Amino acid sequence: MGQDSGGSTGDFRRTRGRSPHVLRSAPQASPWTLERVFRDEWGRVLAALIGFLGDFDLAEEAAQEAFAIAAERWPREGAPDNPRAWLVTTARNRAIDRIRRDRTLAAKTRLLERPENTAVTVDEMTIPDERLELLFTCCHPALALEAQVALTLRTLGGLSTEEIARAFLVPEATMAKRLVRAKQKIKAAAIPFRVPPPHLLPDRLTAVLAVVYLIFNEGYGGRGDLAAEAIRLGRALAELMPDEPEVHGLLALMLVNDARRDARFAHDTVVLLGDQDRSLWNLGQIEEGRAALDRGLALGGRGAYVLQAAIASLHSEEPQDWPQLASLYGELARLTGSAVVELNQAAAMAEAGEVEAALALIERLELDRYHYLHATRAELLRRLDRVEDARAAYDRALELVHSAAERRFLEQRLAEL
Repeated sequence: MGQDSGGSTGDFRRTRGRSPHVLRSAPQASPWTLERVFRDEWGRVLAALIGFLGDFDLAEEAAQEAFAIAAERWPREGAPDNPRAWLVTTARNRAIDRIRRDRTLAAKTRLLERPENTAVTVDEMTIPDERLELLFTCCHPALALEAQVALTLRTLGGLSTEEIARAFLVPEATMAKRLVRAKQKIKAAAIPFRVPPPHLLPDRLTAVLAVVYLIFNEGYGGRGDLAAEAIRLGRALAELMPDEPEVHGLLALMLVNDARRDARFAHDTVVLLGDQDRSLWNLGQIEEGRAALDRGLALGGRGAYVLQAAIASLHSEEPQDWPQLASLYGELARLTGSAVVELNQAAAMAEAGEVEAALALIERLELDRYHYLHATRAELLRRLDRVEDARAAYDRALELVHSAAERRFLEQRLAEL
């Protein structure tokens, strides 16, 4: 076994099934050499290993072992000049050793075709960036949506099973079963590890973007770490698919919305956009989002994510152009057929002075189980001095709301009546 593969067979067994976040608990670990390398390289390393081995579990175990060895060695010996190549080399060697020790995996050993005692070495230029293939594999339509999300966070984001379960409010055992079933489905259905052919790419890309945006929305309500994972995935997509306008649109949308995160809550209560302290906004991130939006528009984008990004960008301006916002929401509603978008259109119309027309639009929407509809309707009724109707609408919104911060906001608005 080569020098970079390091450690013993016992070391490998101890790390099997352990979260790759083992690096984060290493007391000697430098934040730059371990924490940052893990965040930057986990998805690349795992994607390269899956492309080489064709096995999710074996690749993940080998990657975990490589990062664990790094956590032990780098603080003592110093980080290598090329951390990614070191990690891929170490992980491949560990995987090869494991395959060779288990002769029942004869079909896999045929792939190696190397002398028994020769380790694999990897040059930086020979490591393909196969994150895109991995992302499309995780988001294959044969997998259920919750499995797509979980597998994407696990493989591309490097989150532990416990972290994913906590983010989506399910028991860890439930999330572990989802991940196992997803990997088994990929193997049983022989789902290819590749970017889909051109005629399938539009539909498949839509699914990928939807998964990334779902992850972002789960984090937007307060889980900033989860929102950050989605932005990281969005940046990777923009790097890997630079000519897709909707990719840039989604990245822009997430960046601009996330830039207002620190101003969205005060004393555990939601703060409306117009009442937010703009000094808390991340202006640099907003500019980055606008640059991504400009790129999407320059590519001719007029899809749902580009439109939403344009809306988010307009919301960050002062004063806000409410007629233009209402127009963009109307265009987005026609494109998506979404009643939720129409609700936002109504809110923009009301801000533009068309309160009666906005209320008439809301009354047509079939969103009785959606607390935002009742909260928005209550606000419009309040503006029209229909106090009792507004109170009833607030009560209905409170029956449906789940977020504690939003509940406090609604209770405050109701008390003001």
